[in-house]
Amino acid sequence: MNAKTPRRQGRTPRKFGCGFLLGAFPWLLGVLAFTFIPNVAMAQKLQPVGLKNITLNDGFWKSKLDVNRTVTVWHNFKMCEETGRIANFKRAAGVEPGPFQGIFFNDSDVYKVIEGASYILAQHPDDAKLDKYLDDLIAVMANAQRPDGYLYTFYQLRNELDQRFSNMKDNHELYCAGHLIEAGVAHFNATGKRTLLDVGIKYANLIDSEFGLDKRHDVCGHEEIELALFKLADATGEEKYAKLATYFVRQRGRDDKRKLFGPYHQDHKPLEQCDQVVGHAVRQMYFLCGAADVTARGDRTYIPAMDKLWQDMVERKMYVTGGVGAKHEGEAFGTAYELPNDTAYAETCAGIGNALWNERLNLLTGDGKYEDVVEQASFNGILSGVSLAGDRFFYVNPLASEGKHHRVPWFDCACCPPNVLRFFASLPARIYATTSSDIYINNYTASDATISVAGGTVKLTQETNYPWDGKVTVKVEPASVSEFTIRLRIPRWCNNPEVHVSGEASPAANERGYVAFKRKWMSGDTITLDLPMPVRRMASDPRIKANAGRLALARGPLVYCVEATDNGGSVPSLKISRDEQYTTEHRDQVLGGVMMIKGKSLTAIPYYAWDNRDPGAMAVWISE
Repeated sequence: MNAKTPRRQGRTPRKFGCGFLLGAFPWLLGVLAFTFIPNVAMAQKLQPVGLKNITLNDGFWKSKLDVNRTVTVWHNFKMCEETGRIANFKRAAGVEPGPFQGIFFNDSDVYKVIEGASYILAQHPDDAKLDKYLDDLIAVMANAQRPDGYLYTFYQLRNELDQRFSNMKDNHELYCAGHLIEAGVAHFNATGKRTLLDVGIKYANLIDSEFGLDKRHDVCGHEEIELALFKLADATGEEKYAKLATYFVRQRGRDDKRKLFGPYHQDHKPLEQCDQVVGHAVRQMYFLCGAADVTARGDRTYIPAMDKLWQDMVERKMYVTGGVGAKHEGEAFGTAYELPNDTAYAETCAGIGNALWNERLNLLTGDGKYEDVVEQASFNGILSGVSLAGDRFFYVNPLASEGKHHRVPWFDCACCPPNVLRFFASLPARIYATTSSDIYINNYTASDATISVAGGTVKLTQETNYPWDGKVTVKVEPASVSEFTIRLRIPRWCNNPEVHVSGEASPAANERGYVAFKRKWMSGDTITLDLPMPVRRMASDPRIKANAGRLALARGPLVYCVEATDNGGSVPSLKISRDEQYTTEHRDQVLGGVMMIKGKSLTAIPYYAWDNRDPGAMAVWISE
């Protein structure tokens, strides 16, 4: 977003040109050798397993999603009510009098909360309170919509409808429309109700009547409509929406019929000519999500560019937490290896965009390295964006603090709180993916899933205490004896994993980040995966000046930090050694239950959990 308050921080590279670590996240080693192989990319397209087919069981993510469902969603709605965001719709609908309140793009926050709430309903359809709240709110939105489909309360309440679509660079109309459409699709998929979907369709038809190759040539200054139109095409079967989304992606950077907005908006040259991520980090990530959606429909134009942009970001411009966008100025990417810690921006929304893009790349290619990035961002730079209690938020996620950076209940520019809500509410859909003959287990969390594969159905049950423990048991229960392949992701941070299938050791080869087992599966078969989780020391690429002479700690998918409250009130004086042996201790009563790392001179906690106790200094990178 443009008018924001908080800031972001940095990640670490390693000594392979990969802006990362020394033996910490070995997944980045594979980056340098990576190239997009078009025939593989299109031949291995995966499909996610929907939310309704997955149930989380007791474990790390269930506890987080329970807070998301019982606290975060209602806190978001409460703040949207108190700040006038919902009142704007009521006033546009004629339910109550009053002027527009807040920032011009505030409609989008309400839409994102509805989207997140819809994902919650998909897994908890018996939540009558949430269901009714959405029905009532959607009815107001439908009444606020103009007869021609237009819905943007800023212009409607200011009696400035003559200004609509007049400032495409700055005024976020299509950005808001995109979040409306995504919310409508999510609500329809969760409940079967068309109430909000039809509002989105009506608005999409208006946009389609005004923009396109043989119509008005323009794009929105903040990418988002592209992602939404592809989802609308999938939900309705109407390819005209995908055609319009593709137009918006292709039009960016082309100056033959319009004036360009510049690199801040990723509107300086056509995407196929780009080789560096630039400008506003959230916009760049959303734009690349749209490009991946174009590719998913069979157009390979952007494959080489996405390859270059991914490498530029992951090797040179991404923090160890999965955060992206180092600069407060413009909430933007910096130059290569410009990854400061205490002044890092690493906006929560940008981390979410990073994960959403990499999820799409995994579905396109079946390559586990992309899910490694999703995991890295999810457990670290995104999860840090919300407090353990679920009602306070970071906009900016620094990797060092003097003790003055704290989560707050809300922001004037409140894009991050509802984005966190919707991202984690949809997390179960990122656990599994499928082809017609393969099941990919991308993420490890205690869960039950019913999956269609090889012409039949199979129930998979994961038992695990991940991320605290790397042991995972997968119980396989096909409806009948059936032959198919199960692929388990081996995270790049893991060395020497052990796998047993029905009790027998199976030293399967690692294929693009997965171990694969093809066999005739029968009820009672099990897969046991053991991912060793020693404490790892990480060293940056030496070109990252902020981390010179510093190391960081990680264990499993989690990046760790030191806080003053665990270390005698002092952080700057702490030292870390390459030779010291660190121990781990799980503390149920600390920070909701965490694995702590302890050494002679320091105690470290998972980065996502910092700033949940007494205020004080924090650091990820510690002096040697």
